[in-house]
Amino acid sequence: MGYSIIALIVLLALAPLWHFMPTKRQRHQAQLRESAALAGLFVEFRDLPLGPERLARLAATERQVLYYGLRLPASRKTTRKRLAWYREREDWNSRPGRLELPPIVAKLPDSILAVGVSEESCGVFWQEQGDESLVREIALLLMQWREDLLSN
Repeated sequence: MGYSIIALIVLLALAPLWHFMPTKRQRHQAQLRESAALAGLFVEFRDLPLGPERLARLAATERQVLYYGLRLPASRKTTRKRLAWYREREDWNSRPGRLELPPIVAKLPDSILAVGVSEESCGVFWQEQGDESLVREIALLLMQWREDLLSN
C-alpha cells in the first residue's frame, strides 16, 4: 500500500512535464525545418505578400505564414526590386502590378501560397503542408530560380 501511494505521488509530480512533450504536429514541423536547413534554406514567419488593404482583412493566423528562403548574394550592378506573386484560386497575381510569372511558378506544388524575391533572398510562402521530400523539391526549385536571377 505504501509503495502505491509513493508511486502515485511521483506520477502526480511528473504529470505536468508531459505538457512539455512536443505533439506529433510539432515534431513534423521540426523535421521539415531541419530538412530545409540541411538543404541550405532559412525559415521565418512573414506576412503574405498582399497589399495592405487585403492584409488588414485577414486574421493574423491567415496572413502570417512560413517563408522558406534562399539567400542571394549582394547585387553590385543594380538593386533587385521586391517582387511577389501570390496564388488566388487557380490564378497567380503579382505585386506590384502585372509582372511576368517566373518559371518556378509552373513547377511549384499546390501547397505554395506565394513566391517572392527581394534584395536578400528568393523564397516561397506556405503553411508546411507536405513532407521532407517536398522541402527538398522546393529547395531544388529555389536553387534553380537563384541561378536564373543571378544570370540576369
